[in-house]
Amino acid sequence: MAAIKIDKKISKYRVQKPGAEAAPAAASVNVADLPTSHGGKVVRLTEEVQRPEVLIGSTYKIKTPVSDHAMYVTINDIVLNEGTEHEQRRPFEVFINSKNLDHYQWIVALTRIISAVFRKGGDVTFLVEELKAVFDPRGGYWQPGGKFMPSIIAELGHVIEKHLQTIGLMRKPELDEHQQKLVDEKRAEFEARSKQADAFAKSHFPEGAQLCSKCSTAAVVMMDGCMTCLNCGDSKCG
Repeated sequence: MAAIKIDKKISKYRVQKPGAEAAPAAASVNVADLPTSHGGKVVRLTEEVQRPEVLIGSTYKIKTPVSDHAMYVTINDIVLNEGTEHEQRRPFEVFINSKNLDHYQWIVALTRIISAVFRKGGDVTFLVEELKAVFDPRGGYWQPGGKFMPSIIAELGHVIEKHLQTIGLMRKPELDEHQQKLVDEKRAEFEARSKQADAFAKSHFPEGAQLCSKCSTAAVVMMDGCMTCLNCGDSKCG
C-alpha cells in the first residue's frame, strides 16, 4: 500500500468498510437505484445521513400513578426525499424530560440507545415490542380508561408505537368485518342487559330489606324485634 501525505488538518474521519472501494468518495448517504420523478435517487436512512438543522418533532406526555412528576417524550423525525413521490418521515432521535431525577441515569441511557437505533435505519418497529415486554417487578399500574401498563418502559413503547403509526411506519390494528360485527353484537347485548337492571339495585336502604305493604318500598327491616319500614316508619308493633 502506497503512503499518502496529508497536507490539511484532519477535522473528521470515517472507517471504510470492505467492498466499499467502488463507492464515490463524495457520497454521504446510501441511495437506491430507484429514480424519482425529478431524476434523482431515493435516499435511505443510514448512519451516514447527517442531522439537518431543522427536524419535525412531536411531544407526548406520560403521567403515571407511580410517580409524582410527568414525563415528556419528544420524538424528532427526519424527512427523506422531500418534495418527491418517495417522501417519507422517519424517526431520528428521542428525548425524555422529567423533574424526577430518580430516573435520570436510565432515561439518558435509553434515549441514546433508541436514538442510535433510529439513526441506523432499517426496520425500527421491533423496538415497540421489546419495550412493551418490560415488566416492573414491583407491579404495573392502570391507565385512565382501564388499560394495564406493566411498567413505565412499556408505556414508552406504547408512545413510540403511536408515533410510528402516526407517521405511517406501522399499521393500526383493525378488526375484520366479521370480528367487528361480533363485537358490535356483544356490545349491544351488554348494553341491553345493563338497561334491564333490577329496580331495587340502586336502593338507598339496607340490602335484603323487604317490601313495605304501605308505601311499596323495599325498606322493611328488623328493628328491636319488630319489622319496621325505614321509608315511611310503618311498624307492625304499633
